[in-house]
Amino acid sequence: MHRLPDLGFYRLRFLTHSASYPFLSAHWGWLLLSLVPIQLLPVNALGQDTGTAATEFFGRGVALTVNVHDPSGNPIHTTAMVKLVRGGTVPAGQTQTERGRAELVAYDLGDFTVVVEAPGYESAQKEVSITSNGRVEVDVFLRPLSSSSPSVPGRPLLAPKAKKAVDDAFTALAADNLPKARKHAALATSLAPGHPDVLYLQGVILLKQQDWSKAQEVLERATQVDPSRASAFAALGMALWDQGKFDSAVVPLEKALKLNPASPWDTRWTLARAYYQQANYDQALAMSQAALSSSNGKAPQIELLVAKSLTAVGRYEDAAQALRGFLKDHPDRQEAATARRWLNDLAADGKIHSR
Repeated sequence: MHRLPDLGFYRLRFLTHSASYPFLSAHWGWLLLSLVPIQLLPVNALGQDTGTAATEFFGRGVALTVNVHDPSGNPIHTTAMVKLVRGGTVPAGQTQTERGRAELVAYDLGDFTVVVEAPGYESAQKEVSITSNGRVEVDVFLRPLSSSSPSVPGRPLLAPKAKKAVDDAFTALAADNLPKARKHAALATSLAPGHPDVLYLQGVILLKQQDWSKAQEVLERATQVDPSRASAFAALGMALWDQGKFDSAVVPLEKALKLNPASPWDTRWTLARAYYQQANYDQALAMSQAALSSSNGKAPQIELLVAKSLTAVGRYEDAAQALRGFLKDHPDRQEAATARRWLNDLAADGKIHSR
């Protein structure tokens, strides 16, 4: 029986270890793993237009216009809900279309998902990468539900006042202003206590407060009310993970990926670590490799889990190659000491040829 490097599972706690991970913010950062979003807000909620004023207000704002079309290419006549998600996980604002058009503002760059839902149409989504300031325009085409499609109940819409409270709360979270976020969330809760957006907001705030068990409770309710929301399932899986409930975390994380195959690297990485804890090493390897690839260099520490999974399945030389690559590319990261120790352990055990 081969001996794995005696290093324990290299576990990132989403909210507490930011000092060890420069890509995290000082207080919360990465969760969910970006669950505090780079917020996108309805333009009219900001009292700004979608051009230069928005850019001036945010310093580096980007006006985002979403055009929603029916199959013929014409603007849909039905009012549609347009949601934006940061990194596939983080709610980044929502609004309704007017004459097939919706406008929002992003005040940072990055990868977003546009999700459009309208009565009588299949839900649609489109990935958007915002890489420069100015204006971005996106076209989304909806397909009508076929007569053979199962009936999907309409998702409840938030009243304008409640919607604004939710948006304001996420804006405060993005600015790391938890007291202000809680104030807006309290208003949203008083106006629409059972709405999935409000429940999700409550769960996000509880996660930021590190109240894992309460976050789990609220996020479970959110997923029951709206079982189509991938980000809620991802957040639930992360809340379970932070409580050490690795087996339980697998189900919602897998559900999140099923609902949104384009889910970001953080969901995949959390699921890979849960697989590893279950001793499902082949699945951990495949999922960690997918997470590393989709992270586009944002989270190089994932390579340590790749190496550990390779070791667990007996691919020692491949593990060593991954560790050497990490040390070559990231010699100054804190994890470099861990990678070096793993490499030395493999050599000491005679699993690899020393170099």
